[in-house]
Formats: sequence, structure tokens, C-alpha cells
Amino acid sequence: MRTLLILFIFALSTASAQEQLPFQGKLVYHIQIMDTSLRRMIPDKEMVIYTNDTLLRIENSTDQLGNQVLIKHMVLNKSYLLLETPISNYAIQTDHSTQKVDSFPYQFKKKWGKRKIAGLKANRLMVTHSAFEEPMEFLYFKKTSNKYLNAFTNFPGLLAQYYVVTVDGIFVYTLTSMETMKPEHDLFGIPSDFKKVTFDQFMDEIMNFNPDEPEGEHPHE
Repeated sequence: MRTLLILFIFALSTASAQEQLPFQGKLVYHIQIMDTSLRRMIPDKEMVIYTNDTLLRIENSTDQLGNQVLIKHMVLNKSYLLLETPISNYAIQTDHSTQKVDSFPYQFKKKWGKRKIAGLKANRLMVTHSAFEEPMEFLYFKKTSNKYLNAFTNFPGLLAQYYVVTVDGIFVYTLTSMETMKPEHDLFGIPSDFKKVTFDQFMDEIMNFNPDEPEGEHPHE
């Protein structure tokens, strides 16, 4: 009886996994801080994601470090973070399989009904977090894997609208387009003028940087 129960549970989990179809294409998210009084200081931004279902490219921008691009191999769980700095262009290596995973800070319950977003029907979740004054509604596509966001992988599908807690405030990410396509393979490459380093090597170069030193003293690899 126990063996039959285990096989039944396995069959259910396998069927659930098979419901999520692979995705190749482009995702675009609009990013906005929730606090309307801060929107003049923190303008809206955009996050663009390309994937061929094995490789991932996430284009983002920050006020401190400017444009950032994450290139990740989702099977090997390794990535490069591309940064352009006054010193050099860096490709910072990260092995996610060796990282400690923090406890998931969000709790969620599925909610009845659907909403349209980016022209598509999305399922609903009510999500709680210690930084939320009240539960927030997240939207997700249950038939698309959550792996393309490189975060929030505890949710039951690809998030189409969600809230991110940061030191600057809470930001809402809203999907504006989801385009099925085959991205150019070059999108997932490391440009030749980017220097491959570990995070520790990157921090050493940043800390030891002398702005009065000639640029030639910091050659690219």
C-alpha cells in the first residue's frame, strides 16, 4: 500500500511538471517603485529577458552600477554578471550551485479567478511578506516555468506581476510583453572586451583602483 501511495504521489508531481511548457523568446517587465512620493527620485525602469530555455540573458539597470547583464546557464547553474565600470568591463563569474540558499521570505495562497496581463490570462496569488502592510496580489502563468526570472523559483509558475522588497522601497514588476522567438545565440556570449573574474577578484580591483593611474595599467583579458 505504501509503495502504491508513493508511486501515486510521484505520478501527480510528474504530471504537474509536464504541464509547464518550455519557453524560448523575450520577456519585458516594467519596474516602478510603489511609493508615489519617491517616483521623481527613482524613475521607472525596464527589465528585458531573453532565453532559449537553456541559457538566460537578463538586462537590467541600477542607479549605482548602471546597466547590468546577467548571462546564466540554467542547467549548469552558473552565470556571468557583465558590468561596465570606469576601470574595465567585467564578467563576474558565479557558481550558484555552491551558494547558500536563504529561506523563502514570501508566503502565498492561490486565489480563485484570473486576470489579463500583457494580453494573456494569468492566475492569481495572495502573497504575504514581513515588509507588506497587507497581502499583495501576484499574477503568474502556471504553464510557464518560474526559472526564467532567476529568482522567485518557489512560486508555482512564471510571475507576470510581483513585488520586490529592497532597501530603497518596494518595487512592482509588471510584464508588458511576452514574445515567442528564437534569440540570436550571440546574446548569450561574453563580449571579448570583458574581463572574466571572480567576485573576490572584482572587489580587489575596485578597492585598489587608483583614478590617477593611466588606463593602460588596467588591460583587458
